[in-house]
Amino acid sequence: MANSLNKVMLIGHLGDEVKMHFFEGGNCIGRFPIATNETFSNKQTGEKVTTTEWHNVVVRNKLAEICEKFLSKGDRVFVEGKIKTRQWEQDGVKKYTTEIHAQDMTFLTTKKDLNAPDTANAPEASESKSVSEPITGGHEDDLPF
Repeated sequence: MANSLNKVMLIGHLGDEVKMHFFEGGNCIGRFPIATNETFSNKQTGEKVTTTEWHNVVVRNKLAEICEKFLSKGDRVFVEGKIKTRQWEQDGVKKYTTEIHAQDMTFLTTKKDLNAPDTANAPEASESKSVSEPITGGHEDDLPF
């Protein structure tokens, strides 16, 4: 059993388009923010209060290309991955950022789905689309069942 676990699961809406960065050798990363909301009732006033938390998501290679192709601002997604913090120095000041490095994603709703003419009755229109980064080092035949 592992001594520690770094796992994040989020359901939220994209706050911007996927921004792609390409590198020599064919690798790429995509970055986009997602918003998660929490609603609760204020005990003193009884009014509903909604708070929004923003998360910076990073996707790599094939998963990044799929996200760029199918996702746009406002789309609802399920992201599964791990938290990574990086730091750098800019003008003598240390800067920090915390990111969610996605390993698996499910597209829950996309604007392309919502704008498609009369696809609500098609069986595949109601299914979510799941994509994940391939896991290296293992084979599907190695499953114990």
